[in-house]
Amino acid sequence: MIALHKSELFQAAVSLLYPATCSICGKQVRAGEYLCEGCEAKIVRIVPPFCETCSEPFEGSMNSAFTCANCAHRTIHFEAAVAAYRGRGIVRDVIHEFKYNRQIHLRYLVARWLCAALNDERLRYCEFDVIVPVPLHPARQRERGFNQASLLAELLSEQTSIRCRPLLKRIRYTTTQTALDRSERMENLHNAFRLRKNADVRGLCVLLIDDVLTTGSTLSECARVLKRAGAISVHAATAARA
Repeated sequence: MIALHKSELFQAAVSLLYPATCSICGKQVRAGEYLCEGCEAKIVRIVPPFCETCSEPFEGSMNSAFTCANCAHRTIHFEAAVAAYRGRGIVRDVIHEFKYNRQIHLRYLVARWLCAALNDERLRYCEFDVIVPVPLHPARQRERGFNQASLLAELLSEQTSIRCRPLLKRIRYTTTQTALDRSERMENLHNAFRLRKNADVRGLCVLLIDDVLTTGSTLSECARVLKRAGAISVHAATAARA
């Protein structure tokens, strides 16, 4: 309790000396906020219609649930991958600063976006046994200094009281996925993950966590490993959909 009290006093002192500012434009914001109202208004929420499997938004008119052509023509191992926001503009910039420029404090904002995904009907009524972050290869994690998915999963665990466990391990260093199409990404990731030694997911409902969903290939491969090891179901949640 004493340590917590000191921490609170320190944070209060820091707030007085260094008022909170918007992470994008630098305007002053309320304590505990990361974006001003103007920048907050620019982030794009994913709303129906969207693919029930991968959350890809659909620009046309659609009144019923549907699965996009990309998901319909390939094997997907997760039940659904849910993202609350489009990974463009301010959302993309915040996640980039968090991941690549070591702005670790932005994990709280990104985790807030991730929590929003849990209100989606595809996740809201699920009773998950464990939260599992998508792992980085050890070499890449040493280079970055942290695994962004693990930081987000830990914060989500605190919010939901669902235990968080790093049950997966990345065993093959893969080339960057950025320039690859969907089929190339799937080939690039094949057999890149395995269950950690002594990890047991038999009979569990798993919530898989990552920062951004692009094609879903990484999440699908992780889900394949978890289900092969006995997981009953694997749903995924990310902060943003590219």
